[in-house]
Amino acid sequence: MDTKELLKKVRKIEIKTRRLSDHVFGGEYHSTFKGRGMTFSEVRQYQFGDDVRNIDWNVTARYNEPFVKVFEEERELTLMLMVDISSSEFFGTQEQFKNEIITEIAATLAFSAMQNNDKTGLILFSDEIELYIPPKKGKSHVLRIIRELLEFEPKSNKTDIANALKFLSNVMKKKAIVFVLSDFIADNYRDTIKIASRKHDVTGIRIYDKGEENIPSLGMIQMEDQETGELLLVNTSSKSVRNQYHNYHREREDYFVESFTKSGAGALSCRVDESYVKKLLGYFKRR
Repeated sequence: MDTKELLKKVRKIEIKTRRLSDHVFGGEYHSTFKGRGMTFSEVRQYQFGDDVRNIDWNVTARYNEPFVKVFEEERELTLMLMVDISSSEFFGTQEQFKNEIITEIAATLAFSAMQNNDKTGLILFSDEIELYIPPKKGKSHVLRIIRELLEFEPKSNKTDIANALKFLSNVMKKKAIVFVLSDFIADNYRDTIKIASRKHDVTGIRIYDKGEENIPSLGMIQMEDQETGELLLVNTSSKSVRNQYHNYHREREDYFVESFTKSGAGALSCRVDESYVKKLLGYFKRR
């Protein structure tokens, strides 16, 4: 991808996702993810309806009229985006690939964090850590994250979610809002989700394609595993083969939901041809 084309794509995603974060997600993000607590702001004269527990008795005695302490939320948070960039994300039977939807969701979340003056960091992973961008504030930083999401080329095709979560635990010492974006065609990450969820506010967003739910009856066809490159001849006319394929998809979905929810983390699934806007808003409102 040349520089001109990259900048054009970055701008296109910025316009779409910035509008969503400004008009749709900004307020939901703010109300869903709370700050570290309340911090003292100022003292002002008592007004009808103020909580009497907030009266500053020292100032009240000095001026012989009631004054109250005003507190505000200590808002600054850190958003960590963990994005799976293994080869299975570059699949799609609809208008968009899975990785394109993941990029849009990540950009929307990053702009929502920026709007609330929060830091945003990025971890791109396959079965290794491909890129780590430490959390930082500002528009130029968010645009850098989008550029990396669009053009970064992974060294590996495979996936290891557990390894990525271990890396998160090592680099993030303070509590963060963590979104893990992947198709979650993997297993053996349940224990690391439990560990990460004890420290961070974790949400898994599973993006999948309609073609991954069921395989059509097309006779004998050659299929390739995108992560291993293995070629297989599959008899899609066989009902048992189609059932096995469907069951494998359901098992991965069930493992994802159970791993996150039983660990106290959030879980959200979105098909490529569905509205991720509605899915995210619904998730935020349920929290």
